[in-house]
Amino acid sequence: MSSISAGRMDDAGLERAVTREAGRLAVGAGAAKGTRYLIAAICFAVIAIMMSPLVLSFFASIKTPAAAMHTPPTYLPEALSSANYERIYHFQAGLPTYLTNSIFVAGLTILFCLALAVPAGYGLARFKVPGKEAWFLLLLAGMMVPYQALLTPLYLMFSKLGLANTHVGLAIVHTLLQLPFSVYLMRHAFEAVPKQLEEAAVMDGCNSFQVLWSVLIPAVKAGIVTVVLFAFIMSWNEFLAALIFMNKETQFTIPIWTVSVRTGRLGAVDWGALQASLMVAILPCALVYVLLQRYYVSGFLSGAVK
Repeated sequence: MSSISAGRMDDAGLERAVTREAGRLAVGAGAAKGTRYLIAAICFAVIAIMMSPLVLSFFASIKTPAAAMHTPPTYLPEALSSANYERIYHFQAGLPTYLTNSIFVAGLTILFCLALAVPAGYGLARFKVPGKEAWFLLLLAGMMVPYQALLTPLYLMFSKLGLANTHVGLAIVHTLLQLPFSVYLMRHAFEAVPKQLEEAAVMDGCNSFQVLWSVLIPAVKAGIVTVVLFAFIMSWNEFLAALIFMNKETQFTIPIWTVSVRTGRLGAVDWGALQASLMVAILPCALVYVLLQRYYVSGFLSGAVK
């Protein structure tokens, strides 16, 4: 009888211990769930703060011109209107002209950056070039010089070469501004690729160009997409060089056109047209970033983890 009672007591103690442990696990799970909800709430709050200027700009762009000029301003449109978008579509040479100009300049900038940064990054990562670290540091030193200080001598030189007031000349300027960072990205992207892949290709009879084209470029696709993304956004949004190098109305890019749109009657700011032009200017960058986001993140971290 005593052994049976002792067994029952042991079973009861074990049951209480299991109940206490289950309670602790439930409390821990509840705390973890609460922490996740708190983190999610903070993330939503940050997103709302970051997106609120864009949302308010969009609401201002679909107001009537009179409502957009109202003082004090209202946050929500009382009536929807496409008048602001119609105005900027037909403004000066027309929105399609300026979109075409910006896309052409950004496309040339991307091509020039890839044509120079990919082989330069490959050479700096793989070949034993005498003093290559010094050359690389000299290249990166160009990032420390304010590009505004370079525009005057560049304009004088481009005027003599016949490249001023041309989209090709502007694309070359944008390439000069973006190239050091592009080379930096591509060098680290190539260094992250195992050398065994290159050695196996060489053993199969590939030369350096074939190794670069057939083996390494597919392996650094994320880095190349990152260069494309940075070059596009920089060229699309760059204002000062475009303002200096372009002096014909039909040659303007989107940032210069946006400044022209903002002027209303008697020098007043046309807020509705300005917000509509900002929406047009932001949309391509947002689309490109969303489409290339996963490549951008992996390419930017290329080489960070061995």
